Amino acid sequence: MRHARRRIVRRVTRLAAVGGLLLGGAMVAQAAMASETPPAAARPLSSAAGAGDTGAALVARLGTARTAGNWIGADGRPVVAVTDEAAAREVRRAGAVAKVVPHSMNELKSATATLRSAPRVAGTAWAVDYRTNRVMVSADSTVSAADWTRMSHMAAGIGNFVRMERTKGAFTTRLNGAQPILSTGGRCSAGFNVTNGQSDFILTAGHCGPAGSTWFADNQGNQQLGRTVSSTFPGNDFSLVQYASGKAGDGADVVAIGGGQGVRITGAADAAVGQRVFRSGSTSGLHNGQVTALNATVNYPEGTVTGLIQTTVCAEPGDSGGPLFSDGIALGVTSGGNGDCTTGGTTFFQPVTRALTALNVKLIVSAQNAGGATGGAPSPASSASPAQGAVAPSAASPGSSAPVTGTQGRTLLARLTDTRNVGPGLLVIAGSLIALVATRYIRAEQDRKAYQRYYSATWG
Repeated sequence: MRHARRRIVRRVTRLAAVGGLLLGGAMVAQAAMASETPPAAARPLSSAAGAGDTGAALVARLGTARTAGNWIGADGRPVVAVTDEAAAREVRRAGAVAKVVPHSMNELKSATATLRSAPRVAGTAWAVDYRTNRVMVSADSTVSAADWTRMSHMAAGIGNFVRMERTKGAFTTRLNGAQPILSTGGRCSAGFNVTNGQSDFILTAGHCGPAGSTWFADNQGNQQLGRTVSSTFPGNDFSLVQYASGKAGDGADVVAIGGGQGVRITGAADAAVGQRVFRSGSTSGLHNGQVTALNATVNYPEGTVTGLIQTTVCAEPGDSGGPLFSDGIALGVTSGGNGDCTTGGTTFFQPVTRALTALNVKLIVSAQNAGGATGGAPSPASSASPAQGAVAPSAASPGSSAPVTGTQGRTLLARLTDTRNVGPGLLVIAGSLIALVATRYIRAEQDRKAYQRYYSATWG
């Protein structure tokens, strides 16, 4: 009876080992196929890089008299607004979607120029909405009834494509109330680490503080971070904080997103309307949304800023200067907006590419991307990035090292157990082979001992 049980155990073990070999082989094959780069025809046209490039190229070729902007459609395809059927046919031949609209970009820009020439009203903002072919003028709760009436009359005089809307809250810069960079003037979030080749800096919002402001990494003022050496606000909204040590340190290409995690920044680009984007701030952590307009103008109480990226991403006081990015591509730094991350709102961002050009600096990126587009690649980042939920603010100070998403920065165990790699399959195969060898060895050893016992009893 004991021998029968042993035989059953050995057979079950052998069957399990064989099954493990088959399963491991299938896992390795699946991982190998998943790692292959799909052919060009199979690649989705949902990335903002491809869609944004195609749309921008068509607008440049057709001109602003026959087009009215471009954006990324819900299906990821580039959409171009055109004013005539001939232009529409050319857009379709290029593989993009054409939308015929009544007003050209020249008309839309003329409308915004008229708005800019009028007396300034704090608490107002406007931007061209490419998708509706309108100029949207927003007025927050601080705008008086008299100013609202005056602006409404002006909008009606420009044309019915200028629309007025009231918004909740107030358009404010997002200063005060958060770590990680603090000064006597307030608190902000670090944006991106940049360099001029000799020294390293933090790129953040200009309204955070004038040139000469001293920044610290703690509330007690014991850890001096650096000093603002250049600041532009209003007009634009960017500044440079030079590190006291002159260098950003390890992990300078990482943007903290909370929970001790980060995203590695590999380049810079211009945003595209319809693109999905992420913002990280020291008050509200990580949040995502969509780009709704470019070249927006905002009349803050402190002054007017133009050329901003308008988004549906929320932000709160203390998030000022924090990074806007998509798939590791730097897009902007937080300027201001209205609302909060409980009720939602509109947030505006200073484009990174404009700031880098004006300040004559480049992003600090990882060594493998050092020869790439560090200063402002023309193609925007992908809009098809995976979801990243909100997380708690990271305690990592600017320029410090932090784990990053993706393969880089992960432990060996995490890489081996990732189902997208061949590691799990190889582990299953190795375990099955060990089980087969062990089963055969145990059987041989048992047979040898039985043989010895038999002959010992026979010849004893």
